[in-house]
Amino acid sequence: MSVPSNAPQAGLSSAKTVPGQSPEEKRSGSSELDTREWRGRFPYNEIISLLDVNRPLNLAESTSQDLTVGELLDLAGLERIRELKLGYGRSAGAIELREAIADVCKVPAEQIITTQGTALGLFLLAFEVCRPGDEAVLATPCFPPSRDSLLGVGVNVREVRLSFENGYRLDLAQIEANLSPKTRLVSIASPQNPSGVQVSRTDIEKLLALLARRSPEALLFIDETYREATYGDNAAVDSFAGFDPRIVTGASVSKALGAPGLRTGWLTVADADLRSRLTVAKMNTVISGSVLDETLAAVLLRRRESVLVSRRRLLAGALEELAAWCKSEHKRIEWLRPDAGALCCLRLRSDAFDDTAVSRFWDLLPDYDLQLASGAWFGESSRVFRLGFGYLPLERLGSALSALSSALDAAAS
Repeated sequence: MSVPSNAPQAGLSSAKTVPGQSPEEKRSGSSELDTREWRGRFPYNEIISLLDVNRPLNLAESTSQDLTVGELLDLAGLERIRELKLGYGRSAGAIELREAIADVCKVPAEQIITTQGTALGLFLLAFEVCRPGDEAVLATPCFPPSRDSLLGVGVNVREVRLSFENGYRLDLAQIEANLSPKTRLVSIASPQNPSGVQVSRTDIEKLLALLARRSPEALLFIDETYREATYGDNAAVDSFAGFDPRIVTGASVSKALGAPGLRTGWLTVADADLRSRLTVAKMNTVISGSVLDETLAAVLLRRRESVLVSRRRLLAGALEELAAWCKSEHKRIEWLRPDAGALCCLRLRSDAFDDTAVSRFWDLLPDYDLQLASGAWFGESSRVFRLGFGYLPLERLGSALSALSSALDAAAS
């Protein structure tokens, strides 16, 4: 069994970041964590720094460019929003929103539970599906809360470490070796975070067969947050919601649609008993979703194609620019081309950067106004980093990549 340490991990630079820390404090490295051990219920992870640090050349974010309130109100209509009553929302989520999600996922609306982003769904599943002594199998590298929510509620986590060399493809043999009658949850993502690599339907079918044989009480959770962030005219693959009653999917309006500030996500849950338990768990943690957020999210989902068309075009252009840069830097970096999402994984070549040079690389990034997401956040080596190519305007991506080349020059010298 592989469980990550609770110690702070490598991140934007060698200095640690704590919640609420200013960029100046971050750069100087001043924090209480420098002098005492972290004692939180949830493991500390420097991905929290993305909420508080936003350098001019931000290649760390995995979302598309942020929507503005004005753009969203143009879709919704200002008068309708002015008349909205700010009372409590429905326990499982606004009906209009759940119907819009049902159309996206092609399942009945009653199978939808809305959550504050996919992150709350991860916590609710960990808290409600698993009990002390139960096991969960988790494919890594992964979005940190996918692991840390399980650890925070006391689940025994068995990590299946996918490899850069194998393109982060699902390792079914390794998953099978970690399944047991105690397994209650298997958690994967498609497309994966941080790599943007998708899981095939054939592999999902094989995985479900493994669960039936080795872990008959287990559910399969599939995080589909980046599914609709495709490139150009590429169609998004169908959701796995409704594919099998043992599958729970999660997604949100945060990434492909560029609205993480709405804090609106969802779970698709076929089992009525589990839906009831998750709804009660939601009530006991956040009561309900924000009626304003859910109203705007419903409008956004109903009009999502008009929003996605332009974003997919921008992502396609950005991906090609990144591909050309990676080709020019092939002697110093390796990369995995993503299947979907505004993100991908790059790795500093071991024949160009020794361990000292890798550490120097992270220390130098602030000098170039650069921001990257360390592989250590996701359960990988700090030699690997997630690069987000959809957050910056396309006209600034080239400058950011040029600055990254300069940082590579300085780190290697």
